[in-house]
Amino acid sequence: MEKKWALPLFLISFFAVFLVTSLNMGLLSSVSTIDSVLSFLPSKNVPRLAYLISGSKGNLNQLWRTLHALYHPHNLYVVHLDLESSVAERRELVARVANHSLFAKVENVHVIKKANMVTYRGPTMMATTLHACAILLKKKKHWDWFINLSASDYPLVTHDLLFTFSKLPRNLNFIEHTSRLGWKEDQRAKPLIVDPGLYMKSKSNVFWLSPRRESPNAFKLFTGSAWMALSRDFVEFCIYGWDNLPRTLLMYYTNFISSSESYFQTVICNVPEFNNTVINHDLHYISWDYPPQQHPHILGLPDLERMISSKAPFARKFKMNDSVLHKIDEEFLGRRGEEGIVPGGWCSGEPRCSDIGDEMRLEPGPGSQRLTQLMDRLVRSNNFKMNQCR
Repeated sequence: MEKKWALPLFLISFFAVFLVTSLNMGLLSSVSTIDSVLSFLPSKNVPRLAYLISGSKGNLNQLWRTLHALYHPHNLYVVHLDLESSVAERRELVARVANHSLFAKVENVHVIKKANMVTYRGPTMMATTLHACAILLKKKKHWDWFINLSASDYPLVTHDLLFTFSKLPRNLNFIEHTSRLGWKEDQRAKPLIVDPGLYMKSKSNVFWLSPRRESPNAFKLFTGSAWMALSRDFVEFCIYGWDNLPRTLLMYYTNFISSSESYFQTVICNVPEFNNTVINHDLHYISWDYPPQQHPHILGLPDLERMISSKAPFARKFKMNDSVLHKIDEEFLGRRGEEGIVPGGWCSGEPRCSDIGDEMRLEPGPGSQRLTQLMDRLVRSNNFKMNQCR
């Protein structure tokens, strides 16, 4: 045997004996426990997540906090304060990113400096999401999932999402969707609206035109959540559009109320290449008042147990600096201080996480078990195919 193979074979044999012995002794009682042991070894299979975090007037500090709670040097981030926010707020965001020692060193946080006007119920929110997708495709050749969040979202897990997603096929798309439009067909699909945010610098509400239009028969409409995790392959399809459907639907949804809750759903479910990759979940815990209002219930401490029980990696909607965010930081993220980074296997330097060690080293926390259970229910169950594009 050549000497160069001696050490690798010894290490493999030793680790195999350790696992078998541990299983026999009951020290490692489940596959998830084995995963936890393996995860402390550097991995070349760690996915790269590409985030959009968006905000508006008064959201600067809230966005900044969410960015720190999500930050990992292996990921990419686009941050955007829309035109309703003040020039001072937008300049402050640019300055903070530029002057942050870790962000400046890694260069993985990008600010949209030419801000977009965003109307919540109009197509400008959808356009901003596509804008961020295009930036991320240009900035980095290799990333695996795009995740859009707002400044009022917050993570419920550490970097457990990287650990859990490392075990999933890279072509999966997490999009809550349904073709059962109900009241939305009459109140969203048939009315014609115009969003002044497309051509005005100041924000104003959408307005309605007449006559109404018929429901389409060239494609099937779907609706769902505005929050999602999209595979890079699907994002490229939407941006580069080698099929004309993404462009056709972009024009159709320009006059559609709350198009951000329907555009991606309708694109993916009308394309055979992608409709078998859809997971019917938006990775969020969201609580709606009854009867449902335009915006969801604001979450607080009384909601924390339900948030965690949902096993979702994100929740919304939160008020800035609410006490429940401090509780999440302390008990679930291990985050300290207003600008504290969530610690992970990549952390190095003194104080901790002031420098980067091995960014591929993951240290899964309790959240990884919750996420694994969620993926077992969504991806690995017999219901996976039954919930796709129906």
